[in-house]
Amino acid sequence: MTCRPRLLAALAGLALMLGPVGCSDDTGNPSRRGAVAANPALARLLVQADGAMRDGRLGDAANTLETARSLAPENPDLWLAIARLRLRGGEHLTALEAADRALALGPEHGPALLLRALLVRDAHGAAEALAWFEAAATADPDNPDIWAEYAATLGDSGEARAMLDAVRRLAEIAPDDPRVPYLQAVLAARGGEDALARNLLARSGMAARGVPAALLLDAVISLQQGNAESAAVTLEGLAARQPANARVRELLAHALLAGGHNDAVVSRFGADAAGPEASPYLVMLVARAHEQRGERMAAAPLLARAYGAMRAAPTVLGEREGLPQPTAEVRRALLGGDRAGARALGEASRTRFPASADVASLAGDAFLGAGDPRAAFAAYARASEARRPWPLARKAVWAYARSGYREAADLLLASQVAGEPDTASVVIALANRQVERGDWGRAALLLDHAAILGAGHDPALLGLRLRAAQALGKPEDAERFAALLADVRPRAIAVR
Repeated sequence: MTCRPRLLAALAGLALMLGPVGCSDDTGNPSRRGAVAANPALARLLVQADGAMRDGRLGDAANTLETARSLAPENPDLWLAIARLRLRGGEHLTALEAADRALALGPEHGPALLLRALLVRDAHGAAEALAWFEAAATADPDNPDIWAEYAATLGDSGEARAMLDAVRRLAEIAPDDPRVPYLQAVLAARGGEDALARNLLARSGMAARGVPAALLLDAVISLQQGNAESAAVTLEGLAARQPANARVRELLAHALLAGGHNDAVVSRFGADAAGPEASPYLVMLVARAHEQRGERMAAAPLLARAYGAMRAAPTVLGEREGLPQPTAEVRRALLGGDRAGARALGEASRTRFPASADVASLAGDAFLGAGDPRAAFAAYARASEARRPWPLARKAVWAYARSGYREAADLLLASQVAGEPDTASVVIALANRQVERGDWGRAALLLDHAAILGAGHDPALLGLRLRAAQALGKPEDAERFAALLADVRPRAIAVR
């Protein structure tokens, strides 16, 4: 029912999900050498700030770093700690300023280069961050954090061989680092070596410790091995911890359906599938669950939605349990038709938290819902200074185009594909734009790449690829894609 490429697509970005590892709490860390080692009082304060941040005591960390700043205001490690504190506190934009200050004070300081690489990766994608990781590795070649993040970024850029080389370097530097077998497990899973991936993941111990990225990898491996029940148990726990994680929820629905738990799929995800934000994949899973229960009439409209044309314009998302209060309030206002109220909420949030990329993105949503795409784009551009995931970029592209800046929207979309070459939905969006421009050759190449990434059973993609073959005068390709489309298109359900 669900092909292996779909599971392989779920592996994209798994290595990056480990997130910035930060610095350890002793002065032997590579980022605690030089000027810090020569100033024991500063070193102690930075360790105390690290501990406070780790425990969630951000106010205490801020006070400690203010004291440290009075001792050594020009120390790059101090400004790295300030940047990390601001990131933890959601002050993404001022964190960028602190990171730049650290780098200005230590242009060849490995940890400062690493942080800048991570920030570039968040805002511009893996490909653009590689040069920063290379600079960090050159400046501080024995820093395990640099090599772990560099390896993860190489993998997400599609450079599997280079990722393997970086993991080997990490193993030389830190043979007992659990990220070594974890990253090897990601590589093995992507290569279809499920048993090896399972052994490596177990060796890392990260799933046993409850690391979310490792748990997700464990579930994907279980699904690839046909053990849907085990995957469902793992994903249930992960979904409880991350209720807003759409990828986890989709995989859970997949696992439940593969395990024959059709009632659970319908009861758990039926309301989600009926909502405007549901992905075609989730809608299809719920439709198939209805079919398995013999409810063909309930399945029919869902299948029509799942296999129909992609929604082009943004839509107001529904309320969901566990959403932050500002997000829930904006959605509630837009769903109730209160555009002015939604705009006011967005403005208020932005005024209260001017350095938050998340709040800037929320304000953009409020402006977009209020019918002001230009204000929305300005807010999205502000958020994009710190991070630009595809959901944000997609809205920014749409807002830019609606404001009359079509060429700029195209450049932004192309940049997003360069940063996320393994995200099928991003590639498909650019392919659709090439179709609008009449460039069927590039559209065909992009669609073929998206199919390899796991979208090859999407009727919308196959239909577009069929049109490309016809436009390019390739009858054999057209015949092949027509046959594939006939295989995956749902049969009409007659009313009796």
